[in-house]
Amino acid sequence: MNLRIGNGYDIHRLGEGRPLILGGVEIPHRLGLVGHSDADVLTHAIMDAMLGALALGDIGHYFPPSDDRWKGANSLILLEQVNQLLIDRGWRVSNLDSVIVAERPKLKPHLAAMQTKLSEVLNLDPTAISIKATTHEKLGPIGREEGIAAYTVALIIREG
Repeated sequence: MNLRIGNGYDIHRLGEGRPLILGGVEIPHRLGLVGHSDADVLTHAIMDAMLGALALGDIGHYFPPSDDRWKGANSLILLEQVNQLLIDRGWRVSNLDSVIVAERPKLKPHLAAMQTKLSEVLNLDPTAISIKATTHEKLGPIGREEGIAAYTVALIIREG
């Protein structure tokens, strides 16, 4: 089989005193995502989708929150490592389709910058990365602005 699909999901709480980083882009907001690394839910969902496509587990296996090496880590650096796992096994990302779910801030003005950052790390044409944003219509913890979530589907292709 020359194609595989993976699905990724992540959610983090919002809290004071943290930067809000999504897709490697720092977004001005009064709250940031709380987590062991930079808590970039978009990048984490992408990594889980990539790993899932090859049945390699999830990011917690490779970058456990119990390991201080990953405390405050830039998720783009982790994404480079996950991408290398695929490359080492003869695979590469063909395209990504992601959705960020957040009540606020409005993310549309930042989506192109996220697309560019992620495409640089993955060595992809930016048009191979789709990022959409939606709200939770004020429902549940995301709707109450307690957190932000992201979903990603990754299509990977065998090289050669």
